[in-house]
Amino acid sequence: MRDVAIIGAGMTKFGRAPGDLMDILAEASLRAIEHANVVKEDFDAVYVSSMLAGEISHQTAVASSLVDRIALVPAAADRIENGPAAGGSALKNAFMAVASGCYDMVLVTGGEKMTTADTDIVTDLVATMLHPTAEYIHGATLPAMGGMLARLYMECYGLTERHLAMVAVKNHANALKNPYAHIQRACTVEGAMSSAVIADPLRLYYVCPISDGAASLVLCPLEKAKKFTDKPVRIAGLGQATDVQALQEREDPTVLKSVKVAAQKAFKMAGISADDIDVAEVHDAFEILEIAESEDIGFFEKGKGHLAVEKGLTALDGKLPINPSGGLKARGHALGATGVAQVVELVWQLRGECGERQVKNPKWALACNFGGFGNNTVIHVLERGW
Repeated sequence: MRDVAIIGAGMTKFGRAPGDLMDILAEASLRAIEHANVVKEDFDAVYVSSMLAGEISHQTAVASSLVDRIALVPAAADRIENGPAAGGSALKNAFMAVASGCYDMVLVTGGEKMTTADTDIVTDLVATMLHPTAEYIHGATLPAMGGMLARLYMECYGLTERHLAMVAVKNHANALKNPYAHIQRACTVEGAMSSAVIADPLRLYYVCPISDGAASLVLCPLEKAKKFTDKPVRIAGLGQATDVQALQEREDPTVLKSVKVAAQKAFKMAGISADDIDVAEVHDAFEILEIAESEDIGFFEKGKGHLAVEKGLTALDGKLPINPSGGLKARGHALGATGVAQVVELVWQLRGECGERQVKNPKWALACNFGGFGNNTVIHVLERGW
């Protein structure tokens, strides 16, 4: 298996984007291609991740459309759908295609146009990921699932609402330094704790926004990367795992088993441990998830993740900065784009290109892309490749 490098990364500003889905997919792709310093004729294949292109944007076969739109014909083209983890799955497939020797140059682009639909419609479409007869049919939504997990954490581990607010304050502060972030507004603990209740105990500031956005990466064999850049980023490890779909049927609903297993696989492949990671982007669709994922990845002891937030360990200047982009909470959550956007941020961090939000001298980075309500997770470990 060949070593694989990321040689280019680009994204659109998240939020309410002008134009349609194909416009933002093309914009992110062209930015990544320019960043990689490659010519379009070099591309063998394109992987596009999108969860709701047909349902919201009334556009199917988006990968075939993108290669034509940005003049990459006759490159192979496939759309990857894995719920909110579609971006991570698209990158995984691109990695395997290059590592196997099947392709030499691959573009991975993820995107979603969500703000054109009513909130009720988006909430319902996203809820179709839940168990059809045990959860969805009874009116369960993703925010409701997040609320129940947060309540369990409060009862089992002493988490308080103030800890959720602290995560929100941190991620909003990081997003203020990110020109691509959807929400560039500071918040305070008191302000977050007085915002409207969405799904008790989750309030408005503990839940990600509905966003438009796209992100893109260019991959090639590491041995050929130096032809295009002196700062290649190596994909050192990847792991993917699933879990029982219905939350109440899991042995311990506070343990995110798919995150735990995917992280173990990724660390084994990279030959490192959680202690070696210098910066991470994790899937905080709800702020309780940043805390729970940070424990099951292995960064902190189970039940102690909220104490790490309290001590400032996950802040931009902390021992392990988490979500320097602002995370899903403030950078935004355009479903099909999220897994790719997480890796774009980490590529920029490893290359030292993040300006005010730059983490000090990172070597290893981790991205956790969480699908469904934790029943399909994709994790990538990245290493500075020079």
